[in-house]
Amino acid sequence: MMKSKADEEDYWNSSKCRAFAFDDTDDEFSRLKESKKAVSSIGTLMGEDGEDDWEKFSWSGEPVGSISWSVKEMAASNQKTDREPAFPKISTETAPLNKSQSGLSLSSLFKGKGKGGNLQSFSDILGDSSLRLYTPELRKPKSEYKDLVGDWSAEETVQRLQQGKGVSLEKFRSLQDKLLLLDLAVAAHDGNAITAVLIYLKRTLCKGLCFLYCCCCQSPMFDSRCFLFCSEVLFRELESRTTALRHFVHYLTETREQRLLLELLRALGRTEEAALLQYKEYKSVTDENKRRDFLKSCLSLPFAAEDAAHVLDHYTLLERQIIIEAADRKAEREGKVEIFQKFPRKASILNMPLITTLYYCCFYHYNEPEGTFSSPVNVRQTFKISEKQYFTTALAARAKLKAWLDVDALFNSRNWLGFTKKKSPLSFQRVVDILQKNSAPTHVLQDYVGLVSDAELRMSLAQKHKCHDIVINTYRDMKDRQLLAQYRKKVGQGSAEERKIDELLNNSQIRWKN
Repeated sequence: MMKSKADEEDYWNSSKCRAFAFDDTDDEFSRLKESKKAVSSIGTLMGEDGEDDWEKFSWSGEPVGSISWSVKEMAASNQKTDREPAFPKISTETAPLNKSQSGLSLSSLFKGKGKGGNLQSFSDILGDSSLRLYTPELRKPKSEYKDLVGDWSAEETVQRLQQGKGVSLEKFRSLQDKLLLLDLAVAAHDGNAITAVLIYLKRTLCKGLCFLYCCCCQSPMFDSRCFLFCSEVLFRELESRTTALRHFVHYLTETREQRLLLELLRALGRTEEAALLQYKEYKSVTDENKRRDFLKSCLSLPFAAEDAAHVLDHYTLLERQIIIEAADRKAEREGKVEIFQKFPRKASILNMPLITTLYYCCFYHYNEPEGTFSSPVNVRQTFKISEKQYFTTALAARAKLKAWLDVDALFNSRNWLGFTKKKSPLSFQRVVDILQKNSAPTHVLQDYVGLVSDAELRMSLAQKHKCHDIVINTYRDMKDRQLLAQYRKKVGQGSAEERKIDELLNNSQIRWKN
């Protein structure tokens, strides 16, 4: 039975929660008057003792405690808890009111009474977690849910992966469907799509198959045999797909999944790469004795011929470094060796490169016999160091010590007639640079600047390093009086070089060309 319009208006006008009426006055004066009445009624409400006589209503207009209110409150409690609480924003536009999910009543809000009967402020009421108001959650577009649960084909799935859109791969459960998805991603030439499918294959291919159950407690245990079998299935399929295989190897390398990568390389017959990968694990071994033992175990791996030689040299070098370090540390602690007192060691020799080790031996053990591990000659012969590399390292080490006699001995060579001649595998310009960097005195530099074959370069080096005798003798041989007179101004006044120039200029037997 339909109610008449007058009955409906009487019902709404007599309700404690007054609804909106279109015939209400909207002028500023009437709204101000109603606000004044509401404010003045707060004191009356606070003084009333019959609080229980008031019926509490929720924001939806339903009585608090009713069945419909309880159902909505239970639904609200199941929502996500990570939303930020906020007071509903009041809009001035005329729009349909959204139902809130709070059970706060108007009477408790305006009365502001706590459980103990004390007056609470409005902010304290809102601060109570049980009375906080939450904004209604905005419903996401249906298209976003469809992206995850949509029934996409393999072609459409790959296209969405290329576009960077969210898509679920869980529907592709059979091996055939997964491989079809991988082939389509490879055909699309999209590395991100290929990697995404490979990650899904790696994660799901062995899912639920690689666990046994303990006979005692029935707890799940990892079955390595099943893992290897499932991995072989994946490896066998990737072997015929070179592009996907290359992406998978790169992915495992970047994520440092060494175990699976080793199994993959071995299954593919790439034993040399697997051996190198296993050899690189020495970096994670910090103790030098354990690292030496690890390198020794790597000698039996199937390396290529050149790589096997490098691994053997690495093991031999570390073993030699351990012996030298122990002996030098003891000698330095006892203080019996003079060179360790004059030039204390700044760092340990352990795990240093070969050339650094050679430099160390040339610095601290230069004159030791060839039979010792620390002899530079022994190091050179053991590791087949070239003459040029050995000469450069020894020259730098002895020049650093200012051992000029040892430096000079490096250049002395005898011919078959027994004559001594200075010879160097380096250019003498390079020799001069090394000596100058180690603060060699002028008389030492002068000997090697004079051995530079090019006249212009020799003059340039002599003037740069102030080797005056070379410049004076060169101008004399050129019979250039003017250049010699100009150079006289550059030498020290009253020096031996100035007197030598004066003698040459006054020598009447020299036939000057100018």
